[in-house]
Amino acid sequence: MDVLLPLIADYGLWFVFLAVLLDQGGIPVPAWPPIVLASAVAVEQGQPAWPIVVVAMVAAVLADLLWYAGGRRFGMRLIGMMCRLSLSPDSCVSTTRGIYARWGPPALIVAKFVPGFAAVATTLAGHTRTPIARFALFDGIGAALWAGFAVALGVLFHEAVGEVLLTIEAMGRAGGWLVLVALAAFIGWKWWKRRRFMRLVGMARITPAELHGLFQSGQRPLVVDVRPAAMREASGWIPGAILADRIAELAPGEQQEVVVYCDCPNEASAALVARQLKAHGFRRVRPLAGGFEAWHADGRPVAGGAPR
Repeated sequence: MDVLLPLIADYGLWFVFLAVLLDQGGIPVPAWPPIVLASAVAVEQGQPAWPIVVVAMVAAVLADLLWYAGGRRFGMRLIGMMCRLSLSPDSCVSTTRGIYARWGPPALIVAKFVPGFAAVATTLAGHTRTPIARFALFDGIGAALWAGFAVALGVLFHEAVGEVLLTIEAMGRAGGWLVLVALAAFIGWKWWKRRRFMRLVGMARITPAELHGLFQSGQRPLVVDVRPAAMREASGWIPGAILADRIAELAPGEQQEVVVYCDCPNEASAALVARQLKAHGFRRVRPLAGGFEAWHADGRPVAGGAPR
């Protein structure tokens, strides 16, 4: 702490800029604690806090522009890689995709307040070809609110933050170790949640070739599309597939094959719905390996959708 506090006092704005840039760039470095800390130190020294808001906002928007450019260039491949590497793949798959599909670019205003949402949302904005001016408007508003809230916490609770810092400083080297242990515990908890989620979605898959073979042989498996309706309408769907919200109308069949698909990494959303179907009595349920993108890439028939 003897080293950290002088660094924050002398290089607080650079400290905040680097922390936010790394955090919003996808590195698991928490950004809010440095912002709150720098804001509290600024108040104690009688300095204005608004430059911290500006610096944090600029760093966040710069990182988001990189994700936006990556989304325009690499599209779903980049989103898939992000979700596979995410410490919170459940948020990446279920929360992020659903929110952005429903609200579009205005969702960027709250993106940074939802764990696992910001980077994927900005990448989706690039992938869906959101105009750069529209993207910058909503993303800038969201970054300003996010940074402003963190700075407000530091300003309002600067005395409490100061007491915590003094306590840690009084503990000497043990205080530094306490901070490192807390950070390691946070990352370990996220890693454990990821492992638990990946075990949950682990089950046998059916390949696009196998599904097409079932169609060719005259069998008509029940095919369930779990993607948001907007994505389904834009890209098309596997012929005969029903939306996931209709499965409540169906009764489990003893011999009926059920295939569930999405367009998300590791078929995570499809696997979650497949487990729900099994719990409701459907016996032969499998996610489609690679999802809709793999089906389309194999040249299989697609119904509806915008011209490609």
